[in-house]
Amino acid sequence: MTASGTHTGPQAGPGDASDDLDVEEALALVRAPRNDRTGQTDQADRPEKADRPDRSDRPDRTGWTAPAHSHDHNTSWPEARETAARAARRATKRPAASVALADALGLVLAVPLDALSDLPSFDTSAMDGWAVAGPGPWRVRDGGVLAGHALPEPLTDGEAVRIATGARVPTGVTAVLRSEHGRTGPQDRLHATGETSHGQDIRPRGQECRRGDQLLPTGTLVTPAVLGLAAAAGYDTLAVVPRPRAEILVLGDELLTEGLPHDGLIRDALGPMLAPWLRVLGAEVVAVRRLGDDAKALRRAITSSRADLIVTTGGTAGGPVDHVHPTLERIGAELLVDGVAVRPGHPMLLARTKADQHLVGLPGNPLAAVSGLLTLAEPLLRALAAHPAPEPYRMPLREAVQGHAHDTRLVPVALRGEWAVPLHYSGPAMLRGIATADALAVVPPGGAARGAGLELLDLPWDTAGIGVCFT
Repeated sequence: MTASGTHTGPQAGPGDASDDLDVEEALALVRAPRNDRTGQTDQADRPEKADRPDRSDRPDRTGWTAPAHSHDHNTSWPEARETAARAARRATKRPAASVALADALGLVLAVPLDALSDLPSFDTSAMDGWAVAGPGPWRVRDGGVLAGHALPEPLTDGEAVRIATGARVPTGVTAVLRSEHGRTGPQDRLHATGETSHGQDIRPRGQECRRGDQLLPTGTLVTPAVLGLAAAAGYDTLAVVPRPRAEILVLGDELLTEGLPHDGLIRDALGPMLAPWLRVLGAEVVAVRRLGDDAKALRRAITSSRADLIVTTGGTAGGPVDHVHPTLERIGAELLVDGVAVRPGHPMLLARTKADQHLVGLPGNPLAAVSGLLTLAEPLLRALAAHPAPEPYRMPLREAVQGHAHDTRLVPVALRGEWAVPLHYSGPAMLRGIATADALAVVPPGGAARGAGLELLDLPWDTAGIGVCFT
C-alpha cells in the first residue's frame, strides 16, 4: 500500500514508500464510512492494525480530537474542478487593464481588436524589382523607391523605376516586375522575361482590412502572432483581462528555508515551487509569506490580503495545529469544496472569503499540493483570466495502475510515443516522480489496465513553456 492508500501496480518500486502511511491518509482512513448493514468500517479502506492510529474519539496529549468526517462528504474530482471554475465566473468582475504590447502575451482580449487603419495603409510593393507603368519594354528611371520614404514621383507609360519590398508604389504604376523576371538591355531598356499582369505583386491599400474592421473578438488569447497583428494595426497597448493576483501563505513551524533537515525540521518544498507554478498558470504572485503555525497570523494575513486568490499550504486536515478550517469559520468564509475524492491531496479545500476573493487550501505533502493546484487552483485561475478550458485528451497506459476503491488518483506519467508511462516515486510526500513527468494521468476508482485510455492533465510548462501559460 502506498502513502496514498493504494497499490501502485507494476510500476511500484523502491522509494515509493509503498509500506508507509502518511498522516493525512491515516486521518482519512480513521474517518472511513461504515458499512450500512454491519456498522463496521470497510476493510478495504482501513490500514493494517499495526499502522492504524486510534484517535478518532480520544484526545491526544494536546487535547485535540480528530473531527468526524465521512468519505461520502468529499466532492468528486470532476465536480471539484467545475466548482472552482464556476466560482471564478461568479466572482465580482474585474475591470479590464490596458497593458503595453510587450506585457500582453498570454492574456486575453477584454474588448474586440478593431483595425485602427487600413492594412496596408497604402499600395505597397510585395517584391523587390521594378515598378512599371503600361506595357514594356520600359525606360528605367534613375534612382529607386525604398521602404519608409515619402510618396515618389509618378510614372508615365513606358517608364520603370527600381523598388524595394514594402515601398510605396508610385502613382501610375500598373505592376511590379520581380527582379528575377526582368532584364535590362541597351539604352537602359527593361524587358520582361514572362507575362506581366495588371496589379502583379502589388499589395493594394486595405487588402487585409479596412479601418474599423474587427480583426479579433473579445476572449482571444494574446499569442505572439496576435501581438504582431496588433502592432501592424497601430496598437501600442491592449485592453486585456488582467492576470489574477495570487498570494501564498506557507504554514508550518517545522519548515526550513535553507540548509539540510535536522532536529525534526524539514526543508520547505512548497514555498520555492508554488510561486513559479502559479506564474505559469497565469497568475501574478504578489507575495509569499511564511506564517508558521500561528492562527492569529493566518487570520490577519487572510483578512488583509487584496489578492484574487490566496493559497495556503498545509493545515487543511484535522491536526492539533491545523488552523485553516477554524480560521475560515471565524471570518465567515463560505466553504465551496471541503475535501475532494482524489488521491493524493484529498484534504484540499476551496473557500470564498470575499465576493472577489477565494482561498485554495493545499495539503502539506508536496505531491498532494500539486494535486490541489491542478484540481482547484488551475481551473479557478483559468476562469479568472477568461481562458477557455483545454480540450481533454487521452492516451493509453503502458502499464496497469491500480486505483483507490472510491477516489480518483492522479498519477505522474511520462509520454513516450503513443504511451503514457506511470512513474515511480508517486507518494503524496514525493516530488521525484512529478519532477520528470510530462502529465498527470486521471485514474478512475478501481484502477486502469494496460492499454486503457486515460485523460491526461498536461503540466503547464510542458505545453506552453516556462514563464507563460496559454492553456
